[in-house]
Amino acid sequence: MNTTYLTRTPAQRRWQRFTTHRRGYYSLWIFGILFFLSLFAEVWSNDKPVLIYYQGEYYFPLWKTYPETTFGGDFDTEADYKDKFIKDKLDLPGNWVYYPPNPYSYDTINYDLAKPNPAPPSKENWLGTDDRGRDVFARLIYGFRLSVLFGFALTLIGTFIGILAGAIQGYFGGKIDLLSQRFIEIWGSMPELYLLIIFASIFRPSVLLLLILLSLFGWMGLSDYVRAEFLRGRNMDYVKAAHALGVSNTKIIWRHLLPNAMTPVITFLPFRISSSILALTSLDFLGLGLPPSSPSLGELLAQGKANISAWWLSLSTFSVLVGTLVLLIFIGEALREAMDTRRG
Repeated sequence: MNTTYLTRTPAQRRWQRFTTHRRGYYSLWIFGILFFLSLFAEVWSNDKPVLIYYQGEYYFPLWKTYPETTFGGDFDTEADYKDKFIKDKLDLPGNWVYYPPNPYSYDTINYDLAKPNPAPPSKENWLGTDDRGRDVFARLIYGFRLSVLFGFALTLIGTFIGILAGAIQGYFGGKIDLLSQRFIEIWGSMPELYLLIIFASIFRPSVLLLLILLSLFGWMGLSDYVRAEFLRGRNMDYVKAAHALGVSNTKIIWRHLLPNAMTPVITFLPFRISSSILALTSLDFLGLGLPPSSPSLGELLAQGKANISAWWLSLSTFSVLVGTLVLLIFIGEALREAMDTRRG
């Protein structure tokens, strides 16, 4: 074995094993770049200018609302930057405007289409429009960002609860473990889809409501792995020595057992993110997810199903969804090999 490899820290060894998995390494870069760009979706796709220089002053319509009178109009309402009168004022000599590359937001309706909705791809709408005249490319950008952020949030909450539940069960064992396992069995047998249907009919659909409901069930799978690691680690000699020295249970769990139990947690993170994205997409497809006005990949798939002839709806959304899941799966495979200490 290479002596340079042996002199590196465990974290450096894992990173080296991760980089040798080329498919996962490049997938991490691609996914990271796409997600970073999506965080600034308003800059790339919006119906408002990013920056306006008008009569010697700078204006930022994305972050501040300006009345029409600011640009020579007659009304105190918010300026419509697609109105010909406002455009002519902004195009006067000495003024300049920077528009996003795609001049549509996720809820912008194009009223100047030559064909009925859903309209096919064109110079105005690169990936066509949906059945309400909204730009598909803009809804994909915003929908991708919303799906990934929702997946991150759901994974973070589920991981925290799963680690906490598994650590308590595995470390203390006995009656605590026995009662917790019976509770998990009962709670896991609850019909999750029926509960979502009931709550969707009672409460107004929102991201927070979905996050809470899915978090109630998303932690059980991970807790089993953490519990198994703690059951194995609590009988180790260094744990018994810490007990003999009077170290508290909290410090033993946090400093000694938890770092050794993080291997399955880190390994399953990309897969849990992909399952969270797929769960949100499935609920939106069934009409049980986000409000209708929200940018949603599942809602676009439902529109593609309802409009079979509008191939651009299904094809573009399917490509984004499958591409995202494939990238996350490749990253997960690379992480699994990187955390495997048997690999040299």
